[in-house]
Amino acid sequence: MCETHRTEPNHVTDSIDQCRLLVHAPAAGEWNMAVDEALLESAAAGGSPTLRFYQWREPTLSLGYFQRYADRWQHTTSRDCRVVRRTTGGGAILHDRELTYSLCVPPGHRLTRRPAELYNRLHRALVRALAPLGADSQLLTTGADRGPRSEPFLCFARRAAGDVVLAGAKIAGSAQRRHRGAILQHGSVLVATSPAAPELPGLERTAQLALAPEKLIELWRVALVEELQLDFTSGELTAEEDSRAAQLAREKFATAAWNEKR
Repeated sequence: MCETHRTEPNHVTDSIDQCRLLVHAPAAGEWNMAVDEALLESAAAGGSPTLRFYQWREPTLSLGYFQRYADRWQHTTSRDCRVVRRTTGGGAILHDRELTYSLCVPPGHRLTRRPAELYNRLHRALVRALAPLGADSQLLTTGADRGPRSEPFLCFARRAAGDVVLAGAKIAGSAQRRHRGAILQHGSVLVATSPAAPELPGLERTAQLALAPEKLIELWRVALVEELQLDFTSGELTAEEDSRAAQLAREKFATAAWNEKR
């Protein structure tokens, strides 16, 4: 989930707004992507902002929307992993020992005014959350000067402005999608090295930091309260969102027509 975004200054003093917080148990890739899309549709229909943290039931390769399915075979260590295609662009992500998040914001909300700044603010909050643990991460200000055809297959092997890096290694990246004025931003934090992507170190190797996803969620949530001026209240999917996610998982994200479309 990595795309290039430029930094924009925030000149507006934000007020505190309510935001639903969802923390979901590990699930299948098609369900995870379906819930994100259902939440985006809900936001576009006037729902409240929703922050979601989730994990993956088994090692799963998520392809960026524009990537070719056949290219997944070039990454040999993930050949046995399940595959799902995202609705956002960027490189492939091996979801295994990591934490994934999504934030959906409805049309007209103050956080939709500057999408690139929203991207960076979520990442700045992560940097702030990790600092007390001795992880001296930072946001990249410039990306790699490469054309689309020469980009590495994996998102975490790429470099774009706004990525979170630690000791030269990328540990977090995100991507955005807009729908009827609403914004979905989702991304991943690489907590530790997966056997299916041994070339990517993650927090455990770069900072000598064994960090449980539950602890990372709590630290990041606290930092996001200040960074985004949101008041988080734990919640659940509505019946309509749950039903829509089930439909999307079944009819879209679990199908070869979607996942192998390119």
